[in-house]
Amino acid sequence: MAKTDGTFIYVATYADEATAREDYQVVKDLHAGGLVGAYDAAVVTKDANGRVHENKDETATRHGAWWGIAAGAAVGVLFPPSVLGTAAVGGVIGGVSGHLAKGMSRSRAKELGDFIDPGQAGLIVVGETKIEQAIQKAVTRAEKETAEELGVPRKDIDKALEEAVGRM
Repeated sequence: MAKTDGTFIYVATYADEATAREDYQVVKDLHAGGLVGAYDAAVVTKDANGRVHENKDETATRHGAWWGIAAGAAVGVLFPPSVLGTAAVGGVIGGVSGHLAKGMSRSRAKELGDFIDPGQAGLIVVGETKIEQAIQKAVTRAEKETAEELGVPRKDIDKALEEAVGRM
């Protein structure tokens, strides 16, 4: 059984960005309806050259300060800076990325990054372990999907964010 105070990452692939955005809206609706707790999500596209572009709407923080940057941090872990297009991985995001990276091997991070093929779109969700099952049931348009328990307690990511913000 998964720990309820941990963190998971969910990656799904789609033929196009519009379809990925439809499932992204489903996740947002689950949260708005009180059915899922703390999470952050982003839609990414991988162009024909393999460059990744993060397409994230800036919504209000969802239960706790770090959830607003968790998906950006995950993008930084899954896609090396050399393949990032418009996605930015900077100071605060970089600190949280380090904690997320501790929760998975480099080979697994590479597998998840390669999960989205050039020309495809993807949905990346980072959230509390207790919401993983609800998201996997609700997201129905994906061509393929995978989830990974990161083994990183939320409190460790909260602390990394507090430290990074304190240095700004």
